[in-house]
Amino acid sequence: MIYVYIIDDSAVVRSVLKQVLEMNSDIRVIGSSPDPVFALEKLGKSERWPDVIVLDIEMPRMDGISFLKKIMHTHPTPILICSSLAEESSETAWVALKEGAVGIVTKPKIGLKDFLEDSAVYLGECIRSASISKLKHQISAPSPKTNGLDFTKIATTDRIVAIGTSTGGTIALEDILTSLPANSPGIVIVQHMPEKFTEAFANRLDKICKITVKEAKDGDRIQEGTALIAPGNKHMEVVGSGAQFIVRITDGPLVNRHRPSVDVLFHSVAKHVGRNAKAFLLTGMGSDGAAGLLEIRQAGGRTIAQDEASSVVFGMPREAIERGAAEKILSLGDVPSEILSQ
Repeated sequence: MIYVYIIDDSAVVRSVLKQVLEMNSDIRVIGSSPDPVFALEKLGKSERWPDVIVLDIEMPRMDGISFLKKIMHTHPTPILICSSLAEESSETAWVALKEGAVGIVTKPKIGLKDFLEDSAVYLGECIRSASISKLKHQISAPSPKTNGLDFTKIATTDRIVAIGTSTGGTIALEDILTSLPANSPGIVIVQHMPEKFTEAFANRLDKICKITVKEAKDGDRIQEGTALIAPGNKHMEVVGSGAQFIVRITDGPLVNRHRPSVDVLFHSVAKHVGRNAKAFLLTGMGSDGAAGLLEIRQAGGRTIAQDEASSVVFGMPREAIERGAAEKILSLGDVPSEILSQ
């Protein structure tokens, strides 16, 4: 059983969230509060500390980000942000992830009750993913390795790098992409995240990376020194265009309950890039990407899965490893040099 505590200033949201979450037989809501101050008082007297806290951002007396920082120092707990502000201000959502939140659910201001009820399965998956997440302070993975390695002198090739990730992936991608030189091979990325958040995520990375990072647009060319991130709620595929590779952005049905789906990207890479591809399946819950990674390996591409020690959630990499899809298993800190290796 996964025990959940809800902090939201709306009594309606607290009530509906409790009903929706408990539609999942393995989830039980053990309490709720209208703001973090009440929550801290109540939790301090509780006999059971929750496995996951669902947290709003805008609340009276103490905002969600302040509570998040406090709880991560005093009693680290998986936090799932559920807020309309996350949709309006992706910068705020990014700060929450940097401070230790393990996931973001953006809730609309209109039709909220219907949205929550329609999202029962999705919210249940988010809670399960959060409950088995390793918190940032628990991850002992080394920083990307630079000892004796001058990235500016490593020859790159025209190979395409494909990366798929989910829970914990935003921070992992920052660690990887900020370590790459400007002449890195072209990179395509699927990160499970809400619509409207991917553009802000890409723009933020672009400001701190030597390479160009952008939310992919249909027809964008995959080229040296550029990383393309699939837009939220859209699939991304790689196709050939003459002597070049470009991306196609499409709608299409959910795949493995996701859009964008890592498998959609990886299937296209296996089909159109084959042995010229190098693919990485990083931290995340579920099995998305495992089948596609195996296809890439069978097509002659190089395939890598992140190891358990450095994964926030080892679900996706574990599934790939168990299927024999991963040629190598690497720590997060080893990924940048592997991207640049021949």
